[in-house]
Amino acid sequence: MTVSLAKGGNISLEKVAPGMTHACVGLGWDPRTTDGAPFDLDASAILLDVNGKAISDQHFVFYGNLQDPASTVVHQGDNLTGVGDGDDETINVDLSAVEPAADRIVFLVSIHDADARRQNFGQVSDSYIRVYDGDDPLNDAKVVRFDLGEDASTETALVFGELYRRGGEWKFRAIGQGYTSGLAGVIADYGLVAA
Repeated sequence: MTVSLAKGGNISLEKVAPGMTHACVGLGWDPRTTDGAPFDLDASAILLDVNGKAISDQHFVFYGNLQDPASTVVHQGDNLTGVGDGDDETINVDLSAVEPAADRIVFLVSIHDADARRQNFGQVSDSYIRVYDGDDPLNDAKVVRFDLGEDASTETALVFGELYRRGGEWKFRAIGQGYTSGLAGVIADYGLVAA
């Protein structure tokens, strides 16, 4: 069965899908009707150390850097429109091989050129993050999901959720923290500087 989390909720992946080693993190959204300007959301992940900072610039995984140095967190490519059913962008994580320095992995979505296009998450509907077993992708019964709802109205970037290690096992936490400062504001919180 699908486990739906509320904001701030967490769960052990072992309880949802015992033995999961390859987690697929699917992020989805649908653009609402706008003034016709392209609506491009971008998913990304940052591997963080125990201090909550990015391990390095190369540990910021996004459409311009599709994997971390160890190739354990791999972005599956950029969706420029959000049109269609199902996940819009997916990031795969080899839980069994994530480097020991990574205490957690945060997953975020930002709106490309949000200020110039005058766009925000108030114009996005049905946004969610889900984690499922990559070794059993057709079994949607083993899914953790967090639906963002309508909380973010003026934000241009959101931290959807995170995978983190505790006591030798991986857990998922639903976060839903919004930023009006876009991607630059999010990554600055994690010790990175936008190029």
